[in-house]
Amino acid sequence: MKASLTDALRSFPLPPTDKWPQGVWHSLVLRHGSMSAGVFAPKGQDFQGPHTQDEVYFIVRGSGELLVEGQRAACHVGDAVFVPANTAHHFENFSDDFVTWVVFWGPEGGEK
Repeated sequence: MKASLTDALRSFPLPPTDKWPQGVWHSLVLRHGSMSAGVFAPKGQDFQGPHTQDEVYFIVRGSGELLVEGQRAACHVGDAVFVPANTAHHFENFSDDFVTWVVFWGPEGGEK
């Protein structure tokens, strides 16, 4: 299996939704078992909420800050950031070119 960052970015933005009024800037591109991987390139504001699985972001373009339950972490190209399942989080102060891979895996509720 292979996914292309370039191909995923070419498909953006996907049509707007109630949750993502400026258009959807994320797409899952790989799936196997409990694992799914996608590309996330928010524009304007990040409206995401907690996810039911553990996840890791791999920053590939730009920079920003990830807020995880009120804790702020600067994120730059080459960084990997873990977010446990069911944890409130979102990106803020991200550059216009911000892009990250995101990988979800494991059981609902996260690994213990």
